[in-house]
Amino acid sequence: MNAPADLNRLAGLYRWMEWATFGPWLSWCRETYLDRMLSSRRALILGDGDGRFTARLLRANRQVEIDAVDASTAMLRALIRGAGPHAHRVRAHCADIRLWQPPNPPYDLVVAHFFLDFLTMEEVQGLAMRLQGLVTPDAHWVVSEFAIPRSRMGGAMAQPVVDGLYFGFRQLTGLAVRSLPDHRSALRGAGLELQAQRPRLGGLLVSELWA
Repeated sequence: MNAPADLNRLAGLYRWMEWATFGPWLSWCRETYLDRMLSSRRALILGDGDGRFTARLLRANRQVEIDAVDASTAMLRALIRGAGPHAHRVRAHCADIRLWQPPNPPYDLVVAHFFLDFLTMEEVQGLAMRLQGLVTPDAHWVVSEFAIPRSRMGGAMAQPVVDGLYFGFRQLTGLAVRSLPDHRSALRGAGLELQAQRPRLGGLLVSELWA
């Protein structure tokens, strides 16, 4: 098992790096299914970086309690700062999600925004299968990810972008993964069903709702 990517050095720059490359598009992806999360009471959020989505969910849902998991201490500190007056509803866990055991199940919401691309397909499936026993029967899984469109033109445009992102993160963080996992096959293999999806930027970005 490779060591997790080290995002500590990027914590203070992450927001601006994201804006410089994709503007508001990643934030729009994260919030696509926010309205489906308003009744959640116990959420598990995986790798939310500096925590902008976590803060948004806390403001929109005044009842939800969150377990936030990240391998970066600096990112988790930023997440807690961003939670502001709602920080008491967040439990931050600095851990490698591939080995971490959730302490507060069952969860009725699992969120992974631009996180599964840090894992291999086998790791995504193993994670999903492990978490399936720790969620409620009606739990929602919300995923935002990069994707390679199936069309020839879409693929020709998206593949260099994705390759460039992996190269950059490999240089900056030591990320070992070099290509997008087939997260849909992995999640289906763990018994999940895709309920809705919304592509953006010609299919380079996708937001998905699973159950």
